[in-house]
Amino acid sequence: MYSTKKINDDLYWVGVNDRKITLFENVYPVTRGMSYNSYLLLDKKTVLFDTVDSVASLQFLENVSHTLGERELDYLIVNHMEPDHCANIGAIVARYPSVKIVGNAKTFVMMGQFFDFDIESRKVVVKEGDVLDTGRHSLTFVMAPMVHWPEAMVTYDTVDKVLFSADAFGSFGAMSGNIFADECDFESEWIDDARRYYTNIVGKYGMQVTNLLKKASALEISKICPLHGPIWRENIGYILDKYIKWSSYIPEEKGVVIVYGSVHGHTENAAEVLANLLGDRGVKNIRLFNASMTHYSQIIAESFKRSHIVFACATYNMALFPPMQVILHELAEHNLQNRAFAFIENGTWTPASAKLMTEILDKLKNNKIIGQNVTVKSALNSDSYAQLARLADEIAQDVKQV
Repeated sequence: MYSTKKINDDLYWVGVNDRKITLFENVYPVTRGMSYNSYLLLDKKTVLFDTVDSVASLQFLENVSHTLGERELDYLIVNHMEPDHCANIGAIVARYPSVKIVGNAKTFVMMGQFFDFDIESRKVVVKEGDVLDTGRHSLTFVMAPMVHWPEAMVTYDTVDKVLFSADAFGSFGAMSGNIFADECDFESEWIDDARRYYTNIVGKYGMQVTNLLKKASALEISKICPLHGPIWRENIGYILDKYIKWSSYIPEEKGVVIVYGSVHGHTENAAEVLANLLGDRGVKNIRLFNASMTHYSQIIAESFKRSHIVFACATYNMALFPPMQVILHELAEHNLQNRAFAFIENGTWTPASAKLMTEILDKLKNNKIIGQNVTVKSALNSDSYAQLARLADEIAQDVKQV
């Protein structure tokens, strides 16, 4: 049975929710599932905006068929060619053989790599600023390369002021009947998943997202329709402000993330002691993460959120404790900037982790190191405790100045 939602007089959500998925892109834990959003416009010409993942083909095709009724599908606009959105292009073509497919030049290069149907006779190639007239609506195309694939684009309805934003403004999580952000408590129910989605999926491409935001700022937007997560129709400035901060690597709040990689518990103890010392000095918003127990995507999201990050790591086989090494490389890959770092190392015979951690993070821009590295030899003693206390003083002072 069909499951659709009306957005405007002639615009419908025909997407699906996947509550069985546990790993998005086979990498990111999604305990609340995922939504795959697709939209259908019933103008003089009918227009489908993107498709959905292959796991939800039957429900999606039922939604499209029901919403179209006896009408044919005139256009399929492909804003993004990633398989969680393009997997059903072939099925749409098979069901609606006269459909024209709208995309940019790079879209069709990728499409030819995924599919073997006759693309040439169907394709409508658009570029920046081109307009598709569908009757009452005029759809303008805006290129958004590397947000987060090179072919990505967004589509703007100049009549109803709707931005079909592709992967921008999306979120992890399946929706439960309420498809609009204002129908739920977004701040408590969705923002963490939205942040984790952005920082891990798109976070590396801050400059490209900033360029898209500049284009969007010139548009009057009444609704944002992303390919994942809730639709925005109220308080749009809230999510735009988040994206400005995330894409320019500006911390959302003062606070300290402490990530520790501990073999036998002594490095963990040092991290716990530092957290208590920081709390004693009035620092708020402190989060501790065990590198062995926390997926790196959560740590990346928290690192984008807060101003200061402390890495506490055991030296392991003269190298970094492996879970911490993964986290550090992922942070480096995601281009984190404008943060203050501090380091705690541990080692029984040759502590080396502080140097190794610094080498990984040195490639990042506009960051600074707070205080001297704390060295623990096997377990905390009076000397290393004193080092932690000095580091807590320096971090607390720096947090106040942010």
